[in-house]
Amino acid sequence: MLSIVIPTLNAGNELAQTLEYLKGAGVAGEFIVADGGSVDATPVIAAEAGAKFTADTGGRGPQLAAGAEMATGSWLLFLHADTRPQPGWNHAVNDFMAKPENRFRAAYFTFALNDPAPGARRLEALVRWRCRIFALPYGDQGLLISREFYDLLGGFHPLALMEDVDMAGRIGRRRLRLLPVAAVTSAERYRKGGYWLRPARNLLCVGLFFAGFPPRMIGDLYE
Repeated sequence: MLSIVIPTLNAGNELAQTLEYLKGAGVAGEFIVADGGSVDATPVIAAEAGAKFTADTGGRGPQLAAGAEMATGSWLLFLHADTRPQPGWNHAVNDFMAKPENRFRAAYFTFALNDPAPGARRLEALVRWRCRIFALPYGDQGLLISREFYDLLGGFHPLALMEDVDMAGRIGRRRLRLLPVAAVTSAERYRKGGYWLRPARNLLCVGLFFAGFPPRMIGDLYE
């Protein structure tokens, strides 16, 4: 069974549509909303959709870890509330889970944005390059992983941010696979932060993380 874990923080504008869309694919046995202290309708939306709900205010790493702890599936898919895999994603996920050799591998979706702007296409190309060269998919590309492999890796570490980069590093290039389908993420933060400035800040944050700076010190810059 597949468990889908969705980290949220005031995600009321996106969560209902995302849950409805994912449930329609019929591939997941359960949904877990791992909240970070929302003050909007997120908990109500999760309850109305029949999703399990857990809360941890320590940041996204603890949220994801709490969601995984609650999950009962033999496979886990971590997916952001504003990210929706494109049609056919259920077949790609099922195909990956069905292959015995993927028991100790993980997979992620191709990055895409819901914005026709040229800046969005440039950023998508940059992400493809980052994943190809550095094997560093981010959380907005989802993460599909067997429960057994997740536990073997020690799960998500309790990091306030950069938990996705940390996990990708522990999985390793040879054990990461790209699924043949895109997951479209909301471009709102890039529209606000700029298609040049926001990615540059993200890159700086990742560089500081690899240089050994604690995630909480990077937080103000990341936001």
